[in-house]
Amino acid sequence: MLVRQQSVSASASDPAVNAPVGSQRAIAYHGFTQHILSGNIRSGQFISQRELMALLDMPLGAVREMIPRLEAAGLIKTVPQRGMQIVHVDLSLIRNAFQVRSMIEREAILGFVHSVSDAELEAIAAAHQDILARASATPFDVTHDADLLDQAQAIDWGLHDRMVDALENEILSEIYRVNSLRVRLIKLEHSVITASRLIPAVQEHLQFIAALRQRNGAEAARLLEEHISSARRRVMQDPLEQIRGEIAVTRPPNKRKKA
Repeated sequence: MLVRQQSVSASASDPAVNAPVGSQRAIAYHGFTQHILSGNIRSGQFISQRELMALLDMPLGAVREMIPRLEAAGLIKTVPQRGMQIVHVDLSLIRNAFQVRSMIEREAILGFVHSVSDAELEAIAAAHQDILARASATPFDVTHDADLLDQAQAIDWGLHDRMVDALENEILSEIYRVNSLRVRLIKLEHSVITASRLIPAVQEHLQFIAALRQRNGAEAARLLEEHISSARRRVMQDPLEQIRGEIAVTRPPNKRKKA
């Protein structure tokens, strides 16, 4: 998956936008996950209930009801005399999260190759080709096309989520969604979208999309596993200072944040 640190858009930062209809606890949980995706909540961060109230714009009761769900999902833990801490990224978390991702997505793509229509695959491929063409045209310059990385991220995550949801297994989809939050916390710490990462990642997608269009499940699964392994290697091998340097070059001045 492609992840980059970014300024929070209205839809990502406001729990009321695209929030699920239901209890305040469900709305608070949705808002919490959106702040992970936008990079407002970071790995290892300590956060109080009152800070969560302000961040999510939710009452204390809803935040308190949400916390056990976050604890059960392994997204936060209580540290004695320190308070609540967002899950800390370490080698164990990286190994476990990517293993879960690989297992679920392999099952998903083997089903998706039979259930997805030719028309949908054509549309998916076209969206990726558009991103690739725009990223490859002239020197890559986010200030020239500020939406490109956001759109690439949405297309990337969207394809992986779509394949899992096509299994029509609500239990697997829920496990995958929670694990995706862990993966995205990992990537916000270690491997963000930059110019040097965008094109190879899109090309990896196009390779397993081509196998899907040929209805070759075994090859699609192999190429997907290579894509996931590549993402894991980037997380494990890329020095964080190098990534921060690439962010500084890639992000326009009004979107740069202190690392």
